[in-house]
Amino acid sequence: MAFNELLDVLDHGASAQAAGIRRGYGGPPARTVSVRSGLARLRCASLLKPLYAWVSAGRIPDADRWRRHAEPAVVISSNADTLNLWLAVGPGVILQDLRERTGVAWSPPNGDPSRFGSVEVAADEVATAYAVLAQSAVAGDPVAATILGWMRQVGADQTFGAREAIESPGAGIKCGWYGAPDETCLRTHAVAILPRGGTRVTVVVGMTALPYTDPRDREVYRERVAKGLPVEQEHEKVAGGLLRELMATTLTELGGR
Repeated sequence: MAFNELLDVLDHGASAQAAGIRRGYGGPPARTVSVRSGLARLRCASLLKPLYAWVSAGRIPDADRWRRHAEPAVVISSNADTLNLWLAVGPGVILQDLRERTGVAWSPPNGDPSRFGSVEVAADEVATAYAVLAQSAVAGDPVAATILGWMRQVGADQTFGAREAIESPGAGIKCGWYGAPDETCLRTHAVAILPRGGTRVTVVVGMTALPYTDPRDREVYRERVAKGLPVEQEHEKVAGGLLRELMATTLTELGGR
């Protein structure tokens, strides 16, 4: 399916982005893909957790402590463990380290910088940062390789069918899902790193913020979040199909199939 077909039918107030990068020594020429409808930047906290874990490793002298929080932050998307890393190192330091390593500049959120989930990003920036992470891993960075290994362990219950959509069962995946009480959209996002061999990497990103305006549905959703109950099925119902199509189309445009 073409991007125009996917984006032209979005409801008013909806936002969607997709981006991809294919590059690496010894492979075909580098190629990038990027498309956007709606807001230029979106909050997608969980997509950034592996990146936060990556750069925080060098800032936490106790390697066991770092791993104790970094692994669940990546594998099961633990907010508590991500927050531990975020506050232990400091948001400004983490984001500055990411800028130095990847060239991508993100800013701490306004108001309360302790809220790691409020950083706003664009899909092409996420793809760029993950391409650097992936190439660092294959070039011998042990922390990056560990992070990528954890991403391959993310279970199907947290991937919204992304691996199946891009037909890559060995892909490293990280997804995010949330709908804040002050928002009328559900945010559902995914990043995939596909194994290519050598220094070649392919990264695909899909990001959505789709209207979720029925008052009763929103109230039930908030109740489940407050009780710590899973809400992935609601995100699947609202955005799963679009997210998979965005990622599959991006990979096709990259020439990755």
